[in-house]
Amino acid sequence: MRDIAVFSGSAHPELAEEVCAQLGVPLSPTRVSRFANDCLEVQLRANCRERDVFLIQPLVRPVQEHLVELLLMCDAARGASAARITVVLPHYSYARSDKKDAPRISLGGRLVADLLVAAGAGRVLAMTLHSPQVHGFFSVPVDHLHARRELAAHFGQYDLSRTTVVSPDLGNAKEAAAFARMIGAQVAAGAKQRYADDRVSISAVIGDVAGRDVIVLDDEIAKGSTVLELLARLREAGPRSVRVACTHGLFAAGTLKRLSEQPDVLEIVCTNTVPVPHGERTGKLRVLTVAPALAEAVRRIHNGESVSALFDAPRATP
Repeated sequence: MRDIAVFSGSAHPELAEEVCAQLGVPLSPTRVSRFANDCLEVQLRANCRERDVFLIQPLVRPVQEHLVELLLMCDAARGASAARITVVLPHYSYARSDKKDAPRISLGGRLVADLLVAAGAGRVLAMTLHSPQVHGFFSVPVDHLHARRELAAHFGQYDLSRTTVVSPDLGNAKEAAAFARMIGAQVAAGAKQRYADDRVSISAVIGDVAGRDVIVLDDEIAKGSTVLELLARLREAGPRSVRVACTHGLFAAGTLKRLSEQPDVLEIVCTNTVPVPHGERTGKLRVLTVAPALAEAVRRIHNGESVSALFDAPRATP
């Protein structure tokens, strides 16, 4: 592909390398350094002039460091006369700050979107945003991918005739329903109330799960408190089997171990939108790659082709 330059921040270079391998282009080098006063400096070490520049950086721990790094990458590309700057956000962590549900609370999802545009981003490619309205926080075009095809291809290896996809809450029920339609399953949802970031209560599961093969589907798993609470309610209903799936496997310290220790959880499935440390992986974890989907979206954006066609059918199992 001519006139394209792909750069990666330090958050997840392995995913960027995989995307570039799919595209058949080199990953252009980036230098990140730090001044004596602790300020970051970024240098894009490849020609950007009049090129289509893609900057790949999920916002993962340390989120603020990686955010500032991404802003500086945008600024560097703009200063180097890039024809267009597309920010590839496999995980937009600030999407959780998407509503004013308490007095005098900040809306980080909108603020960070404004910061990215102010820094020079002309387009955004995102994967499974926490809620649909976050798409509207950006004043530039957003291509919003999801990982349903990758998850559907994985679960297609099982007998899905008695499967129910369970959303942990009603807010994610629409996404769970779309996935259930894709694999020909039923759908259910938990009645959840959140008291704090890591303290939730699920009073009931709405839908048929008794004697069925359950796939718990969420957009991200961080501390796992919601999933563990849901598992307790599911056990009361008596499902035949339980598998847990999400797009963003953030797995804060100890979460993956706690989930793996649940005897009725047969499998934990996530994608590689964020790095999962090898030292924390368990035998129940399956990590699916979204690099082909991101690479195809990058190719279509570069060539001015439709990205919505990527949603049409499940990806074939390799």
